[in-house]
Order: sequence, then C-alpha cells, then structure tokens
Amino acid sequence: MGALLALASAVCYGIVDFAGGLLSRRMHFTVVTFLGQVGGLLLALLLASAVPADAVRSTDVLWGALSGVGSGLAMHFLNRGLSRGAMSVVVPVSAVTGVALSVLCGVLFLGDRPTLLAWLGICVTVPALWCVSGGGGARGTGTARATTDGLLASLGVAVQYIGLAQADPGSGVWPVAAGRAAAVVLLLPSAWRHLPEFRQPRRRLVQAMAIGAGAALGLALYLWAAHQQMLALAVVLASLYPAIPTVLGLALLHERVSRQQVAGLLAAGGAVVLLTLG
Repeated sequence: MGALLALASAVCYGIVDFAGGLLSRRMHFTVVTFLGQVGGLLLALLLASAVPADAVRSTDVLWGALSGVGSGLAMHFLNRGLSRGAMSVVVPVSAVTGVALSVLCGVLFLGDRPTLLAWLGICVTVPALWCVSGGGGARGTGTARATTDGLLASLGVAVQYIGLAQADPGSGVWPVAAGRAAAVVLLLPSAWRHLPEFRQPRRRLVQAMAIGAGAALGLALYLWAAHQQMLALAVVLASLYPAIPTVLGLALLHERVSRQQVAGLLAAGGAVVLLTLG
C-alpha cells in the first residue's frame, strides 16, 4: 500500500507539473507559485478536517511548517527556471539532486536500510529521471543560471520530503496544512512585489489555485506513504513524477519523445518494479 500511495503521489505531482508548466507560459511564475500555495492550503485544511487525527503535537506542526518552507522554495526556483525556458536543465537537476539528498539523509541520519533490490532501483531511478526530463539538452549562457535554480529547487524538495516524513502518523493531514500555511507566508513578500502581475483573468487565477490543490493532495499521499515504508523508498517512488508530463505531452499535445526519454521511461518502469519488490 505504501508503494501505491507514493506512486499516486507521483501521478498527482506529474499532472500538476504539466498543468503548471502550461500556465506559467501565460502568467508570471510568482503568481502561479503563490496562488498554488493558497489553493494547496485550502484543500489541505479540508482534508485535515475530514481525516481523523489522534493527536496533533506542536512538533508535528513544526515539521510540517519546515516541509512547507522547502515546498515554497522548491516551487519558486523551479517555476523561475521554467519561466526562463530552461526546462531541460531545471527539471532533471532538481529531480535527481532532490532524490539523492533525501535518500542520503534517510540512510545516514534516519536509519533507513534499503535492501539490495531497493538500492538497485534507486540507482536506476537517478539516470531514468535525468533521461525522462530531457537532461543534457540545453546549452548556452543561461545554463549556469538554470543549474543554480535546479539545485536550489532540489534543496527545497529534500527539505519538503524529509520534514513531512518526521510528522507522527497520529497527526493526520495537519502537517500538510501547516506546510501550506508556512509556504504562503514565505512567498507573500515576493507576491507583494509583483502585485500588478495578479491582474489576470479570473479563470487563470482559479487554475493556479487548482494546480496548488493538486500538489497538496500529492503531498498528503506522500505523507501516508512515508508512514508505511522507509523514507528513501517513498521519496524515490514519489519523485518519478517527471515521467507523467512526458507521457501527457505525447498523448495530449502530440509532442515528439526522444530516444533518451523513451529509455528513461523504460528505466523508470523497471525502477518501480525493483523498488516495489525491495
């Protein structure tokens, strides 16, 4: 069940990533990022109210808030990189490095001990994510800035996953709600500086909030997955989300998929099998 929940989280994040990328072409990335966190907060509060919680401790709220700080930073730098047209650098760098940092932290500090099959799956996942995301396809003067955005986003991803996994299972979905609230507060100054950019058609503003709600659902699924299996495996399975935009782009936008991306999709499928069996 833990593996299925983590994969469901990846599907949610993949759909959100695809929709957010399309919307970021029409709106300033700050608007998409901030309203996404607001929409995520609203859905998280609804989920937290509906899902029973045995006891919500202050430490659970603090871990959730720390996770939200990571989420806010990750989405800010990821969307900034995407707005610069550097998808083939920002997405693979953030995905691969975020996975690596989270797995290392789980093994070195949280006592995770993956099996041999699981380690093999982790090792397959890293190049699979790189290939699926189109890594290595960008060149030019903007590559250094895009790499920086990707690395900063990956740090946020690691903090998001590690922090949320530390919340007690008895706290329900309240750590996710605390995280969305922290992300809103963190991003508020940036949103205020770009206030004129929020003059958009209402339909686009609602779309941005709906995208954030999908991301919050993905985080809730990851939280439940992390409570049922070790952090390293939950993170790796949930981080397979870059495969979803590739498939959606092929199916809905009739985009061409490179041989590198096909190889990455096949490797990602193999990684899922290894991680599930491990």
